[in-house]
Amino acid sequence: MNLGGLFDLNQKETQILNLETKLSDPTIWDDIDSANKVNAELAFLKKSVSSINSTKDKINNAKDIAELLELEFDNELLDNLTEEIREISKEIDDLEINILLNGEYDKLNCYLEIHPGAGGTESCDWASMLLRMYQKFCDKNDFTYEIIDEQKGEEAGIKSVTLLIKGAFAFGYLKCEQGVHRLVRISPFDSNARRHTSFASISITPEFDNTINIEINEEDLKIDVYRSSGAGGQHVNTTDSAVRITHLPSKIVVTCQNERSQIKNKERALKMLQNKLYALELEKQKQTIDSMKSNENINFGSQIRNYVLEPYTLAKDARSGYETAQVQKVLDGDILEFIYSILKMGEKNEAKN
Repeated sequence: MNLGGLFDLNQKETQILNLETKLSDPTIWDDIDSANKVNAELAFLKKSVSSINSTKDKINNAKDIAELLELEFDNELLDNLTEEIREISKEIDDLEINILLNGEYDKLNCYLEIHPGAGGTESCDWASMLLRMYQKFCDKNDFTYEIIDEQKGEEAGIKSVTLLIKGAFAFGYLKCEQGVHRLVRISPFDSNARRHTSFASISITPEFDNTINIEINEEDLKIDVYRSSGAGGQHVNTTDSAVRITHLPSKIVVTCQNERSQIKNKERALKMLQNKLYALELEKQKQTIDSMKSNENINFGSQIRNYVLEPYTLAKDARSGYETAQVQKVLDGDILEFIYSILKMGEKNEAKN
């Protein structure tokens, strides 16, 4: 990873100025959702700049310690340098992640859905544990969440739940969580205290903007006028007032001949075209959402991550190989390292291609 790219403050400071200019316009608050998105992105960038400056200071401090060690060896100074390098390495990893969040939808809020697999109460309880894990993750990482829909289990846990998670790059982070999650533990619902395996699936989709801006460029249009053939008054079939518009990129054709004037027919035809393009865009978004939803079977062999509480403790990602024995911390929302490992894996795959 190029450190110059990580520490490009000029670009980030320019982005901050642009966002602050947007927020200084009182009209932006007419659309609260839009204003909140700009505010969240601004907060994210400011936090990023603060982290960059902190890391730069630590690098300069490490250089000073290294120079002192060259002049005279000291065990305490060496320990300080070792700790400083460890912190620098961790902070550079965090900054690298910010660069990797460059997907088309990464900046958007997201919907997170949890569905238990087969297994009745066991799987429903596991789904509720995952719900708590993601709520804790949000609390620890400046994301907000709202439960949109929740279906309780018959005895315990949940049958399904949908969260709307808001914050800068919510989808970029949480897209790494999509798939089947597997738990192995001694069941609290088994009177014989036997070990059980439970499954639940996580589905992540971006929250698209409520409004779709449809721009129609004149150069994309082929406009034909012709003589109307239907009713419409004494002048309707004596002038070329009917209008046919072909939208060349989409091949959509609309016609209008109801009005007496060509101008009015053109206006109505353009409105019809805009509606058709809007419907087309909605369909594209639906297809995008459908393609992002997990089609995995919620059962053994399809999991992306395993959480083992018995007979040992281990949480391991089946894709990146990242693992930790501190499973309880993971279940308490400390999942950033798993997310980082997936994002970095994606970067390596892109580099190979």
